[in-house]
Formats: sequence, structure tokens, C-alpha cells
Amino acid sequence: MGIIELILLSVGLAMDAFAVSICKGLSVRELKPKHGLIAGAYFGGFQALMPLIGWLLGRQFEELIKSVDHWIAFGLLVLIGANMIRESFGGEDEQNASFSFKAMLPLAIATSIDALAVGVTFAFLEVNIVLAITLIGVITFAISAAGVKIGNVFGTRFKSKAEFAGGVILILLGIKILVEHLFFGG
Repeated sequence: MGIIELILLSVGLAMDAFAVSICKGLSVRELKPKHGLIAGAYFGGFQALMPLIGWLLGRQFEELIKSVDHWIAFGLLVLIGANMIRESFGGEDEQNASFSFKAMLPLAIATSIDALAVGVTFAFLEVNIVLAITLIGVITFAISAAGVKIGNVFGTRFKSKAEFAGGVILILLGIKILVEHLFFGG
């Protein structure tokens, strides 16, 4: 997986965190820079940690499933992407103004579960894990921090569009992995 694919994957994974960040920004009456930094740190940190954990788990089982790794990568990315698209049509809003540990930790874990599954696929795709988790973490940090500001200024207008776009990106990456393996021996 090249740098362009890793950047696209990072943006796709960040969309759940972006959508939640928009809602967090919407719920804050007086926005301060620390709100964006807190959201970015939680979401970016967990988005970087989860693929590393998934990669470590995937490396343990690499030899057992090497012959079907492309199908696993495809299936996980399509399932995650389809779920994000489905969620983009839902009406669930997170209206909690708190940026406390108790409020942010569950949100950070919930928005990064898909990154855990992606990390498993990294083990089979010979991805530079340090580069991948760095890009995922930094991009998610920036997108989440911006999401808080955007949410505070524009409200929920972009939440569903962000989740939908992230889902489409992940599905397209899954299809690309499968096509490369089946037709080009990737």
C-alpha cells in the first residue's frame, strides 16, 4: 500500500471522528482552542493506537490465513465502509458539551474500532506500520480539531456527508486491494 492509499485510508478512517467532533463543536457555547486540541488528541491517539494493536494481532495469524488475506482485507474494509454509509443516514446526534476524560474516552474508542480491523489487514499487506499509524494519527488529529471548529460554526450540516464519504473511501480501497491481488498478483 503506497503513500497515497495510506493518506486516503487515513482520511476515510478519520471521518467517524470528524463527525463526532462536529457534534462536540456544536455543543460548545464558547469554543476555546483547547477543545480542538483535546478532540484531536483523543481521536488521533486512538486512531493511531488501534491499527497498531490490530497489526500485532494480525501478525500472529499471518501464516494461517495468507492465502485468503486479500479477501479478509476486502471484506473488513467493505463492512466498515458500508456501516459508515449506513450511519450517515441515521439521525443520531451526540449532544454532549463535555470534553472530560469520562466523555471523550468512550467516543475515542467507539470511533476507532474500525481502525483496529484495518490494522489487522495491514499485517497481510506488508504495510509500513510506523508510517501508517503516524499518518492515521496526524490526519485524524487535524481533521478532528478542525471538526470541532466547523461544528461550532456550521452545525450538523456536514456530519452525515463526512461519514458517507469516509465509507465510500474505505469500500473503494477494499475493492482496489482485491482487484490488485486477483488480477495483478499484488
